[in-house]
Parts: sequence; C-alpha cells; structure tokens
Amino acid sequence: MAMETCFRAWALHAPAGSKDRLLVGNLVLPSKRALAPLSVGRVATRRPRHVCQSKNAVDEVVVADEKNWDGLVMACETPVLVEFWAPWCGPCRMIAPVIDELAKDYAGKITCCKVNTDDSPNVASTYGIRSIPTVLIFKGGEKKESVIGAVPKSTLTTLIDKYIGSS
Repeated sequence: MAMETCFRAWALHAPAGSKDRLLVGNLVLPSKRALAPLSVGRVATRRPRHVCQSKNAVDEVVVADEKNWDGLVMACETPVLVEFWAPWCGPCRMIAPVIDELAKDYAGKITCCKVNTDDSPNVASTYGIRSIPTVLIFKGGEKKESVIGAVPKSTLTTLIDKYIGSS
C-alpha cells in the first residue's frame, strides 16, 4: 500500500516528457485507474490560504545597527523594545529566547530590535550602555525606560503593556 501511494505521487508529479525511467525488478506498477483519485485539476483549483492578515506585523527580532537605527527605532510609530547584547555574553544568551517570544506575542503592537554592542559601539555609547544585556523602550523616538540584566519575561511584559496601553 505504501509503495503504491509512493508511485501514485511519483506519477502525479513526474514531468510529462520525462525521460527518467524507474527500474524496479519484478514490481507491479499501479494501473491508470489507480491514479484516478489524484486528479491534477482538483489539486490545482485549491484556493490560497492566508496565514497572516497583517503584512506590516513583524513577529521576529530585527537586527538594528548604526546604519538602520534611525529608520527602525527613531522613526517607528509603535513602541520599540531594543535589546543591547554581545555574542560572548552569557546572560544575553539567556534573555534572547524571551525577546523572541515577546516579538511573537506582541507582533503588530511593538517592534523588537537587538543591537550587537561589538558591531555598533556608537549606538551603545549614545545611550550610555555600560552593562549587557540592557533593554530600552522607545516611544515616539524618545527613550522611555531601561532594564539592565537578564530579567524574567513577566518584567518585560509589564513594561511593554505600560507603553502599548498609552498609545
């Protein structure tokens, strides 16, 4: 049965003028009638499924640097959560999955960015980042809050809710 299904799928997706030949010992291939339930017309008429309704919602953490900082953070209409981190920092690796979850949970309500302090030291020094991880909240291009260290998700959600509630 599994082999027959495999051949059905192969026959359905094989190019019409394919010169490829399937060499199988003394195996009996399915008849044309066995291929009938898998009509190509029925498969091709399926309507597309929309997974995400909002094209502008970003559900992942965006990498910010000196080049795109103004466009991503300063000009953003929604509140922006920015994590300052470095690849060698253990606590930064601990908080990274939390920031990823927040980006998914608050997609369309906030923008989550991360800045590698090794790659963008000028951005970090502009905002007085001396310890990492540091999370800053921006709203309307203005720094509103900062949290230093690897904090629990609940701390960050409370902070985010404070700023998306006052939009």
